Amino acid sequence: MKHRIVVLGAGYAGAYAAGTLARRLSPDDTEITVVNAEPEFVQRLRLHQLAAGQEIEAPRLTEVFAGTRVRLRLGRVTAVDPDRQVIAVTGADGDGELGYDTLVYALGSHVAHGGVPGVAEHAFDVTGRPSALRLRERLDSLDRPGGKGEGRNVLVVGDGLTGIETATEIAESRPGLSVTLIARGELGAPLSPGARAHLRRACDRLGVTVLEHTAVETVEATRVRCADGTVLPSDATVWTAGFAVAPLAAAAGLAVTENGRIVVDGTMRSVSHPNVYAAGDSAHAVGDNGRPLPMSCASAGYTGRQATAAIVGRLTGREVPKSKLEYVGNHISLGRRDGILQMVDGEARAKPKFMGGRKAARIKAGILGMSLWATSHPTFGLPKRRNRLTTAPKAAAERAVV
Repeated sequence: MKHRIVVLGAGYAGAYAAGTLARRLSPDDTEITVVNAEPEFVQRLRLHQLAAGQEIEAPRLTEVFAGTRVRLRLGRVTAVDPDRQVIAVTGADGDGELGYDTLVYALGSHVAHGGVPGVAEHAFDVTGRPSALRLRERLDSLDRPGGKGEGRNVLVVGDGLTGIETATEIAESRPGLSVTLIARGELGAPLSPGARAHLRRACDRLGVTVLEHTAVETVEATRVRCADGTVLPSDATVWTAGFAVAPLAAAAGLAVTENGRIVVDGTMRSVSHPNVYAAGDSAHAVGDNGRPLPMSCASAGYTGRQATAAIVGRLTGREVPKSKLEYVGNHISLGRRDGILQMVDGEARAKPKFMGGRKAARIKAGILGMSLWATSHPTFGLPKRRNRLTTAPKAAAERAVV
C-alpha cells in the first residue's frame, strides 16, 4: 500500500508543497492529493487589485498540477479526525472522507470580524476571490461612467498592509469614489519615519482621507458608528482589520494557540500529532528571531519549504534539514505606480532607511510575479530523482476506509 499524503489548501504554501513532494518522492511508494475549495490558484496578495477592477491571473489548478501526478479534489474541508487519520470533505467532487498517512495543513486564513456587530452582514473583504469579486461588483455599481460615482463613499477599516493597499488601489483605479481609510492608531506606525511620511503623501496624492486613532464600533448597511460617537456614511465598507484561521484544527484536538493556529516545531511538525505538518497562515511557527512569523506570502514560502523538506527527510530516512525562518521586511503597494519597501532588523523593528516610489512598486510587482510563476511551476528546478521511502506503510487492515 502506498503512503498517502494529503495537502489541505492550494495557496502559496500548499501548492508548492504538493508539487515539491510529487517531484521528490517515488510514485511507487506515495500518492499525493490536494484538497481545495476553488478550482483556481488565488493570488491572494493581488485580490485588492481584483476588487478595484483590474484583471489578475488565476491559473487553474488542473494546469498547475499537470504532469506532477498530484490528484486534485475540489471541496471544502469540514472536519479533521487525527485519531482515524481521515478528513471530511464536501464539494464539487462529492462528499465523503479521505484518509491520510501524512497530512499537510495549509488552509490559510480569512477575515477576522473581531466581534464587531454588522461586519459579517454588511462589510466586504478581500481575503478570497469570491469576496473580492463581490466587492468589485459593488464598486462597479457605485462608480458609474461620466462621474456619476462622485459623492459615493468607500470606507476601508484597518490600517495594516491589506488596508493600506486596498484603500490606495481603489482610490487610484476609481478616482470618482471618495475613499476613507480608518486607522485604529497612527497610520503606518510600524514603518520608519520616512516611510510613514511617504505613505501620507501617497494618500494625499490619491485623495484618500485618513482617520487615525478611530475605532469602529458597529457596521451598518449605509454607515459605520465609531467608538467616539462619530457616524460615517458608507456606500461600501471594506473590513481589513485582521485575519483569523478556521477552527478545524482546534476542533480536531491538535495543539493550537489561542487564535487557532497549529503549534509546530522547527520542522513545521505538529507538536501534538507527529504525522501532521502545518504551513502558511495556519502554522504558529517561531522564526529565527524568536518571534512568531507573521501571516504573509513570505512566511508561506519559508514554512512550506521546511515542511516538505522535513517530510521527505523523515520518509526516506535522510537527515531533516533546517530552513531559515526569517522576517526581513514588508513590500507595500500604493496603487500601480508607487510603493514602499521597508526592511526590519532582527527584532522586527523598521530600519531607518526605506525605498519608496516607482522602483519599490516594480520590486513588489516582480516579487508577486515570481511567486505566481513558482507556484504555477511547483516542480521546476528540483532534483529529478524521486526517492524511495524507508518508512513502511501501514497494513491494509489498519488503514481507514476512504
